[in-house]
Amino acid sequence: MRLRNIKNAKEIIENSSMVIKKPQELKGNFKSLFSNDHEIHIEIGMGKGKFIYEMALKYPNINFIGIEKYASILVRAIEKSSPLPNLRFLCLDAKLLKDIFDHEISCIYLNFSDPWPKKRHAKRRLTSPEFLDIYEDLFVDAKHIIQKTDNLILFASSLLNINNAGYHFNEVSLDLANTDIENIETEYEQKFKKQGIKINYLNATKFNIDKNDIKK
Repeated sequence: MRLRNIKNAKEIIENSSMVIKKPQELKGNFKSLFSNDHEIHIEIGMGKGKFIYEMALKYPNINFIGIEKYASILVRAIEKSSPLPNLRFLCLDAKLLKDIFDHEISCIYLNFSDPWPKKRHAKRRLTSPEFLDIYEDLFVDAKHIIQKTDNLILFASSLLNINNAGYHFNEVSLDLANTDIENIETEYEQKFKKQGIKINYLNATKFNIDKNDIKK
């Protein structure tokens, strides 16, 4: 669904204290933005921001950055959120993440990303090998990805690609609502739940291996 363009979106973003204006200047030192050493979690494609805002409220000892490509959508998140010390927003295309972060992210959330169902568009999926390669240099230590989607094509592709990238699956579900997994719902998720649509979920981790620890 397309969101109507907001004419003064850029102005609203520029004037918001919640939005990071010059992220390139913080590369490798994003903790200075929050003035603490807490973990930094990012949501790629945060939409109107309900999920990441509620996560920031619930976990004050974790720093959160919501990333949204489209300015008009980011404005909706700004309008719906009150300033929190552990939450910032960033208007950015996910393809540019390596230009912004350098080994400082602890977890990536991918909630209801565009499924790009056609095979010729598979590289555009946020769990494609191309994007998983981008994420490699973002993480501070162990890699941690959590995904929710209603789309089975995207989910099957994610399971395959994440497995091939060397991740371990901590939790996988084809019906998140009927599990005891702790969950904060997004706007899309609430809508799908009312329609009886099941939500697919994965939580995967990849640990760095020190070659010196490998016995020959």
